[in-house]
Amino acid sequence: MTESWSVEDAAALYRVDGWSDGFFDVNEAGHVVVRPIDGDALTIDIMDVLEETRARGIRFPLLLRFQDILHARVKRLNRAFAEAIENVDYRNVYRGVYPVKVNQLHEVLEEVIAAGKPYGLGLECGSKAELVATIPHLADDDGLLVCNGVKDPQMLSLIVAAQTLGKNVIPVMEKYVEFEQLMAIARRESVTSQFGVRVRLRTTGAGKWAASGGYRSKFGISLPELIDIVDRLDADDAKDAFVLLHFHLGSQITEIQQLRAAAKEMSQIYAELVGRGVNVRYLDVGGGVGVNYTGSFEDGSINYGLQEYANTIVSAVQEVCDERDVPPPILVSESGRAMTAHHSILVVETLGAFRKDRAGDDYAPPADAHRLVGALHATLEWLRGDEALNDGVAGIVEAYHDIEVAHQEASTLFGMGFLSLADNAQVERLYWSACSAALARLREMEPEPPPVQMQKLEELLVDQYLCNFSVFQSMLDHWAIDQPFPIMPLARLDERPTRRTMLVDLTCDSDGKVGQYVSANEDNSFLELHPLNDGEPYYLGVFLMGAYQDIMGDAHNLFGRVSEVHVYGDAEEENNFWLEKSIPGSAVHDMLAQVQYFPNDLRRRMQDLIKEKIDSGAVRPKRAMQILDQYMAFFDTQTYYDTTTERKE
Repeated sequence: MTESWSVEDAAALYRVDGWSDGFFDVNEAGHVVVRPIDGDALTIDIMDVLEETRARGIRFPLLLRFQDILHARVKRLNRAFAEAIENVDYRNVYRGVYPVKVNQLHEVLEEVIAAGKPYGLGLECGSKAELVATIPHLADDDGLLVCNGVKDPQMLSLIVAAQTLGKNVIPVMEKYVEFEQLMAIARRESVTSQFGVRVRLRTTGAGKWAASGGYRSKFGISLPELIDIVDRLDADDAKDAFVLLHFHLGSQITEIQQLRAAAKEMSQIYAELVGRGVNVRYLDVGGGVGVNYTGSFEDGSINYGLQEYANTIVSAVQEVCDERDVPPPILVSESGRAMTAHHSILVVETLGAFRKDRAGDDYAPPADAHRLVGALHATLEWLRGDEALNDGVAGIVEAYHDIEVAHQEASTLFGMGFLSLADNAQVERLYWSACSAALARLREMEPEPPPVQMQKLEELLVDQYLCNFSVFQSMLDHWAIDQPFPIMPLARLDERPTRRTMLVDLTCDSDGKVGQYVSANEDNSFLELHPLNDGEPYYLGVFLMGAYQDIMGDAHNLFGRVSEVHVYGDAEEENNFWLEKSIPGSAVHDMLAQVQYFPNDLRRRMQDLIKEKIDSGAVRPKRAMQILDQYMAFFDTQTYYDTTTERKE
């Protein structure tokens, strides 16, 4: 613990180089900084941003959107495909689409569209609401809108109407019945409706969403159904309507080999269709390009980078097209996670630390203390002395066993009424003190391999840091599918972190915690943080939050949406940034309205309750009216813990 510590050590501990993709770093002051603009050395100190947001009265938790990163990610994706196309002399182009389900927030959509305009970036939707949101954003008639998901006749009819307006809207047939419904609508409207087909490939995906591909996929047309569609189009002389082939292996594909196999399989299908006179123009490889959340290539992460992803798709399609002597199609991908994940950071305040109660260093048991109190104190003193070091690991392990036996006996005696509450409380303090001393001794000895008792002690003695946020609202994928997200302090990184912690949220559920962390430590069940200083805020950043997390959180405990600000880099501005927009978090009345509670009704009920208490003499009228005003004032407050009032007091 006396070894020197540097900001480079902090960056290594939290694996910043592995997951940041060059957008984040640690400066000499020990603060996290952002490099939002590709090819520009400009940096923004996140603590400077937080200082300005606090000066403006913006409440925490707070979502920081670095909009320049959205632009950078869109550019990187398109440049990766441009380089891959140039390297193999691919004789067509790439046209990415942004799947709005990844983050439907209007401010995100507009930034992505603006960033993608030079590259002809299109959109993808998967529901009626998303279709309604995306059609008006097709400013250019050539702009592609791919419509995935289950589509009823009403949705198909609106798609045909958009096509009638000259928009390049392509419904993807997920089931054969959709194809039949689309043909019926086109006949009724006396138009030819272009469409695509999602094919259920034999190749399966890899990772958490492997079931999205292969025969187990819930979506997709089978090969026999694909032949039936082509035969039907042939009979109707409408083969030109079939313009897009689509496959999807799942979100966050972990193995690049699976993607290559799928691209080659789909390319063979494409070549066969072209041979049958079907004028397929687009080959859509779906979503799934991974983001490296853990900063390593371990299980659950990805084994490739963005350029390798583009190279794999382009080369696989080119090889098949050359072999089959067919013109290559326009390539389409739906890489929403890769576009949006990096731009968003959730900033949470640490409200307090819960550590196990310990006995004071100068504690001495009174003469009438229970024998278990004396026994535990004697073991504690032994662990603190030189004799413990002389007895080695075996002696420490034996002492730990003695500690556990005494603790268990105290529990039994208290349950039977033979141990007082005061003595039981002191046993608990001495138990945690002795466990801490035993772990400290084992760490000094650095045994190899470490005994199982050491691991148990590590788990027992982790502190809980209470944080001002909801896992269910802001980190839903962590709770639902164990997705790790990088988390680290935003300041004090020039200090060695000395606390082993677990982060818990404001919710009343035991699942409201972060159970695994991105760290250089082999054990990822805890996060190394600094001790909290009285009166000093301690901010943690949760990174790579821009994909899905912003939009998928539920209304658990009615916490609602957090505050957010939009940050742009600019070397001409003080501290290299300016804030374009701030959006307050959800107010209490917003969240109550979602579950059909309304201020007027609640006020009436509260007035009736208060009048009853006034009439009964339980409370004076003036005080009762103060309580009613206090109650009504809550409707306009934000839902999360308010640290500003705490600081004022």
